[in-house]
Parts: sequence; C-alpha cells; structure tokens
Amino acid sequence: MAFHEVRFPDAISRGARGGPERRTQVVELASGDEERNASWANSRRRYDVAYGIRRADDLAAVVAFFEARNGRLHGFRFKDWADHKSCLPSGTPSPLDQPLGTGDGVRTAFQLAKRYASGGQSWTRAITKPVAGTVRVALGGTEQLSGWSVDTSTGLVTFGSAPAAGIPVTAGFEFDTPVRFDTDTLDVTLDLERLGSIASIPLLEIRR
Repeated sequence: MAFHEVRFPDAISRGARGGPERRTQVVELASGDEERNASWANSRRRYDVAYGIRRADDLAAVVAFFEARNGRLHGFRFKDWADHKSCLPSGTPSPLDQPLGTGDGVRTAFQLAKRYASGGQSWTRAITKPVAGTVRVALGGTEQLSGWSVDTSTGLVTFGSAPAAGIPVTAGFEFDTPVRFDTDTLDVTLDLERLGSIASIPLLEIRR
C-alpha cells in the first residue's frame, strides 16, 4: 500500500458530493431519554465524484486514474472545493490564519492544522497534504519569508532554529484531503450517444 502524491482531476472534483462523517452511538432508554457516545474522536470525509462527470473525456480520465491507483490499493490527493483553505473559501490564506503552537526555545517542528470553531466548542484537524507553494508562516504575528521549510507529504513545518519561548506560531495554506477509492469496481454504463456514465464513484478519507 502506498500513497501517490497526485491530485484527482480538479474539473471533476468540483462537481463532487460529500463531506465529513462522524460515528455516534445513540442508545434510547425505556424512559424515552437517550444517551450518546462518540465512537470516533475525529471525523472522516466521504465523497462521490460521479456527479462531476459531464463528458466522455471526464469518464475516460476517471477510469485511467482508477486503474493507475489499482482501485482501493493506493491513496491520492483530493481537492474538497468546500474546504481546502486555512481561511474561508472566498478568502486568501494569511500567515495568521491558524495557530500551530507556541515556541519553547527547543521545538523546531510544528504540524499544520485547521481549527473548526462554533460557539464555545472547537475541533482541530491535522493537515497532512498542503498544496506546494501556498504555505505562509508567521512568528509572533510577523510573516517569516525564510528560515523554515514544509514537507508537503506530511504537513510538517520545520524551522532552522527553534522559535523562542512564548512566541505564537501560525500559518495559512491551501490543502488537499488524502483519500482512496472506496470500491474496486467501476460500473460504467454506455448510453445511446456513447457518452457513458458511472452511477457512483465513492472516495474515503485516509486517516493514519
């Protein structure tokens, strides 16, 4: 099993359907009350990209991509057009968008992350597939144009020298979601005009 650092075609992913999934156990008591327990600490995203196929050429591109990944065997990058930036979808990533941690004078590596907040609650998602050339980093509110690097296959930002104690580390970026096909079969239907269609092409986020 391997991960291929290649992105699913943008023209097709733009029309995909899907989003985050949670796993919650709900037990209904005899009184009618219920108890709820989260089975997963983190969400997992599911998509169906069949909705993005509009032409015969799109169909051919998906079949080729599927074959090159060996079905479910190898993972790949996917652009979730509803959630692919450290800021709002309509905005431009800023180096102040997301907190990565606080310097302690020793630590040099920080994981890219995105925080989702509503009311007094929040959840932080590790970002492992940033888009090359989009990552911007700041220390104490000042953008750093050098002195750091980012591994686009893991999302790990590494500084040449450790940020001083108490200094906030922040970043802005675009990112992809690591996924795999959730089927080993593409059921292609050829219509009368020979354009062809596929009823469903499920993708599942890879969590490590």
